Amino acid sequence: MGAPSGNQFWKLRSKHGRDKLFATPELLWEAACEYFQWCDENPWTTKKAIQKTVPVKRKEGKKVRIVNEEQTQREITPTARPYSLTGFCIYVGASTMWWRNFKEGCKSSTNDEDFLIVIARVEETIETQQFEGACVGAFNANIIARKLGLADKQELDHTTGGKEFKGFNFLPYTKEAEDVK
Repeated sequence: MGAPSGNQFWKLRSKHGRDKLFATPELLWEAACEYFQWCDENPWTTKKAIQKTVPVKRKEGKKVRIVNEEQTQREITPTARPYSLTGFCIYVGASTMWWRNFKEGCKSSTNDEDFLIVIARVEETIETQQFEGACVGAFNANIIARKLGLADKQELDHTTGGKEFKGFNFLPYTKEAEDVK
């Protein structure tokens, strides 16, 4: 059974709408710093194959022969975890759609300029860490370049070797040219 028509139950609410995920810009920056620290303290681990030549004794009848054999071992090495906006949103329990809407809402409101400064700082920190990690070889440069929207463009000059192109020099129309097939 629904509420009776004309009711005023909505007035009994103590507040309307959801709370903000971050009440102040300082709390947003603290959460970002926690995420960055978590990424630094929890690197990915990779397993790389290492080929080693190891002497092995083999019996052939009464003789023992030493043979060098290749053994593959796995070495587990920590690999830096790149910062990402998606990772940050997951860390704080939000979505990237929430981030975009939050950013747009801050742009339209004059009271939220401090949030815009922190938002820019978070995005720039993420981009800088990704770019610098790709530069030093910690991350795959191709993936990071695509993620950051960077492109290696080459412009080709299809001119006549620096000379000015004056167009084609066509012969005038003649009836004999039409008859040639």
